[in-house]
Amino acid sequence: MTKVELMDTQLASYEGKLNSSEICRVVEEIFGFNLDPAQLGYNGDPISGADIRKLINQKFGVNLDGVASLEKAKISLYSKGQWVVRNEHDLITVLTGTGDVDVKVLPTAYFMEQTGIQELPNELQQSLTSLGYSYDEEVGGYYYSNPSGKAVPDAFKGQTIGAIVQVIQQRYSDL
Repeated sequence: MTKVELMDTQLASYEGKLNSSEICRVVEEIFGFNLDPAQLGYNGDPISGADIRKLINQKFGVNLDGVASLEKAKISLYSKGQWVVRNEHDLITVLTGTGDVDVKVLPTAYFMEQTGIQELPNELQQSLTSLGYSYDEEVGGYYYSNPSGKAVPDAFKGQTIGAIVQVIQQRYSDL
């Protein structure tokens, strides 16, 4: 069962009113992501998991559907001051800064150990550059900062993750 399916099943099992504390407990239990129930402010009839995930994305900027899709993608994700997805055999790390205004993409120690390459693969470097990233020596990887000063849009995050997934699937699926 995927994390999204597990979340939907747990939420569907609630009878009567569902409150923000219970929603946040389920999210932390399944995704390991700590949300502040005071910011969620829901106390009402049961709603679908999809609607709750949409509400969480609007309130916290956390796309749980997107997070769930990373389960087996070999990508570590650090966002909102905490690890959202992280496994010892991940190949690439994506780190978002405060407010998701900036993003760093780096190879993991496991990737460097397994491939002997100390930087992101050339194809990924090119893809990230075409999205607006540039190499940052201090970071040791590729860096993007939204010129508007606002959080990078979900579509941009999706393009970034898509570029990473494509390279991993094409060249490193055996790792």
